[in-house]
Amino acid sequence: MPITPRELSAEQLRRLCSPDDLSFQSTAELELLDDIIGQERATRAIEFGLDIPYYGYNIFALGPSGAGKTTTITQYLERKAATLPIPNDWAYVNDFERPDEPKALRLPPGGGAKLRDRFDQLLDELEELLPKAFESENYEQHRKEMVQELDERRQRVVEAMEASARSQGFAIIETPTGLLFAPLIDGKAATREQFEQLPEEQRNALEAAEPALVEQMEKTLREVKTINDEAISRLQHLDREIAAATLGPGFDELKEQYAEWDDILTYLEDVRQHIAHHVDRFKSQTDDGEAPASDIPAALLLRPPESLFDNYQINVVVDHQHRRGAPVIVETNPTYYNLVGRIEHEAEFGALITDSSMIKGGSLLQANGGFLVVDARALLRQPLAFEALKRSLRHKQVRIEELSEQLSVVATTSLSPQPIPLNVKVILIGDPYTYYLLYAYDDEFQKLFKVRADFASEMTWNDENTVKIARFIRTRSEEEGLRAFDLTGVAKVVEHAGRLVEDQRKLTTRFADVADVIREADYWAGKAGHTLVTGADVERAIEERRYRSGQVEERVREAIVDGTIMIDVDGAVVGQVNGLAVLMLGDHMFGKPSRITAKTFLGQAGVVNIEREARLSGKIHDKGMLIINGFLGGRYALNKPLSLTATITFEQNYDGIDGDSASSTEIYALLSSLSGLPIKQSIAVTGSVNQHGEIQAIGGATDKIEGFFDICKEKGLTGAQGVIIPQANVNSLMLREDVVQAVADGQFHIYPVRTVDEGIAILTGVEAGERGEDGKFPKETVNRLVDDGLRKLAKRLKTFGRPPKKKGDEEAPVEENGEESDEDETPEVPGEPGLPGDTIDGIGDDPEQPDGGPEPPEDLED
Repeated sequence: MPITPRELSAEQLRRLCSPDDLSFQSTAELELLDDIIGQERATRAIEFGLDIPYYGYNIFALGPSGAGKTTTITQYLERKAATLPIPNDWAYVNDFERPDEPKALRLPPGGGAKLRDRFDQLLDELEELLPKAFESENYEQHRKEMVQELDERRQRVVEAMEASARSQGFAIIETPTGLLFAPLIDGKAATREQFEQLPEEQRNALEAAEPALVEQMEKTLREVKTINDEAISRLQHLDREIAAATLGPGFDELKEQYAEWDDILTYLEDVRQHIAHHVDRFKSQTDDGEAPASDIPAALLLRPPESLFDNYQINVVVDHQHRRGAPVIVETNPTYYNLVGRIEHEAEFGALITDSSMIKGGSLLQANGGFLVVDARALLRQPLAFEALKRSLRHKQVRIEELSEQLSVVATTSLSPQPIPLNVKVILIGDPYTYYLLYAYDDEFQKLFKVRADFASEMTWNDENTVKIARFIRTRSEEEGLRAFDLTGVAKVVEHAGRLVEDQRKLTTRFADVADVIREADYWAGKAGHTLVTGADVERAIEERRYRSGQVEERVREAIVDGTIMIDVDGAVVGQVNGLAVLMLGDHMFGKPSRITAKTFLGQAGVVNIEREARLSGKIHDKGMLIINGFLGGRYALNKPLSLTATITFEQNYDGIDGDSASSTEIYALLSSLSGLPIKQSIAVTGSVNQHGEIQAIGGATDKIEGFFDICKEKGLTGAQGVIIPQANVNSLMLREDVVQAVADGQFHIYPVRTVDEGIAILTGVEAGERGEDGKFPKETVNRLVDDGLRKLAKRLKTFGRPPKKKGDEEAPVEENGEESDEDETPEVPGEPGLPGDTIDGIGDDPEQPDGGPEPPEDLED
């Protein structure tokens, strides 16, 4: 009785997007897209992570590449940030008490640059006004009068001392060692010789009077020192009064303007006091034209100021003057310095010098009060960058430090700026593998990134999402200056989005790929002179993409057509099946048929995977082979041992293979070899199998079918060719239109199957047959032929090497139907009977064969 297999109709091979179902004429009529498509789960996670104010609720957005995570998150954050207030600006200024620890200065939101410019203007004014104030006639007159008064007082004290000494017969003389008393002789100071010539009584009287004079002189010198100190104090006070009078108006104006900002008021007062207490520097500058040495320790190698007022400048490291709302910073190069900030240096006379004006803020400070988006893998590639990020989030502050200080063994002196408080939401973007690794091995990551935003790679194909894709096309056209798409163009883009995920019920959310097709279709529309992008333009773009990447596919196809790679597409052969594999080369994936052959013969080695023995198979493929053993044993070894040796291989495979999508194909080759039934070479097969003989879904079904179709088309379609696929893969088909048309014309066929029995019946044209109540399969069925073949192998193995029976020996009992009884068919096998790995008289598996070994090269089969 001929087999009539169930096959798919042309309508089941591809889901179409009908232009008649769209309610617009072109994408120019649609609104721009302002939300994330098909990412409801991720959107809710992002909203939650952004709104919750507690510690550690930063976000890790994970998903496939090309899903538009960075773009969509950034756009979402910008809309969110526009509703939030502008955060404070921040600056660093010199700390006059601790020059190596610059102060962090909190500034008004967006007002940092304004304050800096106004303060620089004030310093410029003071640089001109202060020297002039000390050159004024009024200042010179006051100073002259003060100096004159003090000089007169000092002179009077000295004259009184001289008069007192003269009255006692002494004169005061000045020597290199100081002031001395000398006796007066004839109104003149006597020498040592003259003094020795005086009468002894007179000498004794003079020597007795000298101690009192010395004491009086010390008193006089103390009075002179007091007058000198008073002079210095009064002169400094005068200078400070002049400086205060000069500084007052400008500083008072700034203080009034920033009266609510304590940090600014404190710094302005510090600057005013510092200038007033170091006013001599400005006077020194007016004397010789050079700035005096700074009071900063030389060991710090700080940059000498070009102007005395450089030490007072405000270095704004965070400036929000042009911002509207909270900041959204996307850090594309997350190095340590780009994240945290850096302290720059200048080379001068062989030394590196710096000061507070050379501190630069990083992206953490720029995003302070807002959001920071960082690529996770780029971050992890940078030394110490991830540690710096975690440290900043953990302590809620940013401390700008030299990276060399953390790596150096020897401590060096440099700036140590005060940390700035941090309030930021960090969004890391990466792939699932990176997320799972960090979560498993980094405890701090779990505490700091508690929100997981999982981006899906696909979404439901419904009317709502179809319109969203059309709006996505509209948005891309608007932003990039592309042509609008008509209804046919939109429909083809939607169908392509379904093909990318190989599912008639889903659309891709990897809009980077969709956007590429949109741009390329616009290009081809321009070449064709179209004002709107049509469906033909989209098809041209897709076909051109395939052609550009399809050189290897074309060479493989040529090798098959000319016979270099042996693939038959007609006829029938025992133990030979056309399997289907998928090759991925960069951005291009295509299906390739492979000849799978099986040989069965006497032995106990079981099913031998030649690829595994040659170390060319992967773990998943090896697992599939073991499942085949289980299927064969469960179906055919219930009343006899599975006594055979079978070899299976992918012919002309030299690169390695992995995946289990060929396991059903390998079973068909084995069943053909055991039954002796030839398999149609016009039908290729793909499908995984379990131990119950059920066909399971596989990947790449669309590419596999198209790959075999292209070979058949090159060799000539006969109307008998086709592909067997798992029933579970029917909804995953999005075949090319030429394949669909060939099926509609009866030139090609797609057969969905649920079990091995359905597949082998199609391939051989013989019913598979089910085991009856008597435990036997119907005659002239595939399973009966296989069962008989295995029974014969078991009996031959049992009797192999035994001497011929003598006359009179009992014959094996025979049943009524003429078959031998099963009572004595199971041979005595050491170990567990019926297992393929058992041995009889040393015949079987090589004990030296290792169970495992290095991983073989893998070739994507599934």
